Amino acid sequence: MSTEFTKDPGLLIEERRDYTANTLRRKELASDPFTQFTQWLQDARDAKLKDATAMMLSTADAQGQPHSRVVLLKHFDTEGFSWYTFQESDKARQLAANPKASLLFYWSALERQVRIEGTVEKLDPADAEIYFQSRPEGSRFSAAASIQSSPIANREVLEHRVAELHQQHPNGNVPRPDAWGGYRIRPQRLEFWQGRADRLHDRFIYQAGDDHQNWSIQRISP
Repeated sequence: MSTEFTKDPGLLIEERRDYTANTLRRKELASDPFTQFTQWLQDARDAKLKDATAMMLSTADAQGQPHSRVVLLKHFDTEGFSWYTFQESDKARQLAANPKASLLFYWSALERQVRIEGTVEKLDPADAEIYFQSRPEGSRFSAAASIQSSPIANREVLEHRVAELHQQHPNGNVPRPDAWGGYRIRPQRLEFWQGRADRLHDRFIYQAGDDHQNWSIQRISP
């Protein structure tokens, strides 16, 4: 028995729109990518975009298989861009095998995206402790109850773990799990993309020098 597949026009995706929100010129760029990113992130916040700090984190395992997920940027400086997670999760194992990653920020309403590529390192546990204790109580209990990425029978198991922790720590001071910590990507390359009309987008690459202080800037084709 053979099966014949035909193209269904109803399944074709032809969703297009033009990008006319803004422009990006070389003379407008900051000399370093961190200053430029600060400005763009502030623009996203000023526009009251939801989840302005959401970023796609992509890693690759030892077999070279890519994996992507959305996480939240928690802080950044000239050293790099940081987030927190369970350090025995799938992404943590992938980073242990291959400590290189990329981040992608996409602000649709501003027709902008930023790509960041570099090497990843763990943050000091003291930094993780400070951030963990600053989180809302519910988030702290959930993090303490969940062994991220591990198989689980059902949601009730998780809810039972959270309830047990509340009984053990009625004052709300649940301790940070030893395996819960932070990562920082030290960027080697960043791309700032501004959507433009007729798909003639503006794209600029910042490339790190050997000292990670002097950055070259290059416009590239859309």
